[in-house]
Amino acid sequence: MHAMPMTGLVLSGGGARAAYQVGVLRAIAQIRKELMKESSLSGNPFAVISGTSAGAINGAGLACHADDFDAGVARLSEVWAGFHAAQVYRCDMLSLLGNGMRWMGVMSMGWTLRRLRPRSLLDNTPLGQMLREVIPMHRLPSLLARRHLHALSISASSYTTGEHVTFYQSSTPIPPWVRTQRIAAPTMLVHEHLMASSAIPFIFPAIRLHHEGGGAWYGDGSMRQSSPLSPAIHLGARRLVIIGAGRMHEPPQAPQKDHRYPSLAQVAGHAMSSIFLDALASDIERMVRINRTLEHLSPAQRAEHPLKPIESIVIAPSQRLDDIASKHIHALPKAVQVLLRSTGVRPGQLQGAALASYLLFEGAYTQELMALGESDGLAHRQALLAFLRPSEFTAARANRQLALT
Repeated sequence: MHAMPMTGLVLSGGGARAAYQVGVLRAIAQIRKELMKESSLSGNPFAVISGTSAGAINGAGLACHADDFDAGVARLSEVWAGFHAAQVYRCDMLSLLGNGMRWMGVMSMGWTLRRLRPRSLLDNTPLGQMLREVIPMHRLPSLLARRHLHALSISASSYTTGEHVTFYQSSTPIPPWVRTQRIAAPTMLVHEHLMASSAIPFIFPAIRLHHEGGGAWYGDGSMRQSSPLSPAIHLGARRLVIIGAGRMHEPPQAPQKDHRYPSLAQVAGHAMSSIFLDALASDIERMVRINRTLEHLSPAQRAEHPLKPIESIVIAPSQRLDDIASKHIHALPKAVQVLLRSTGVRPGQLQGAALASYLLFEGAYTQELMALGESDGLAHRQALLAFLRPSEFTAARANRQLALT
């Protein structure tokens, strides 16, 4: 059962950078153990989980273990610590060469030859296989029915309609919402939703999803996601723990004098950072402004206002993840290094490291990100203690339940 008001967990996208989120979750699990010693705290601390892209994968992993939060975090930690790129996308030279030849064919001969049309730069079939092994989506309906979780949302972007769609599954019916270029769709969540939400544009292929009797092609949920906090709030969360994957708390990059034209890797890395990171920072700023505005209203005005204040904790990397990635590019399979080198990525160099930071599904890199996330999470210990400590109402209810057993 959940404390009131509901606490939501928001996990942003970021490819391999999402390992950082698992480190923060490990810190939260440690802090909860402290609370367990002083209260009857148990179960899942997050009534609502909202994830996008790789954050959707982490969120689904937690949701499908909502009856044992610690076990869910441990499972995610185990997977991310032992990652190899080959578990996410095919890294053999033949596959990469075949995709490269198709792209070259398209560039030289246009889109006239249907058979040559490539769907993506990389083949992420291994990711789909791994998700089916490590995320038991079949458990979700039962966990929702037993109120271990109130709702899970997974966001994706429709290439067919241009809309940003939040797919969600909840313990009780929640009316879908419609905003400009954003809609919500209640559905039975499956692994294909995770594949669609994490389909980085151009890098991974789009996924066809069906709902309301129709189908459409979907890509990464971070695209056109103007309000990353919105799904958790619509699903009932009034307090948010928000875990980002870069930029917000990172130290600024030192100015560099470079008159060379930017490489393809630099341009792609900048574009991907804009897709994955900027919308979350902007939405957090918007939430802060709304909260400040509501503070100036009288209690009566605040009670009648359609907007409600949202408490939040924002945890984001305290170090530049691009810098960390530059030290681990050499850990990628040789064929992937050759591919990235053609775009301007070089081991040990910062230029182009942003692009590599999203594709570096290798244990040495992900373990360092998890360690950073755990450290940053523990730095927010006091704020998290306040969020995770059960309310008097919840503690009394738990004590009554304990007395009946």
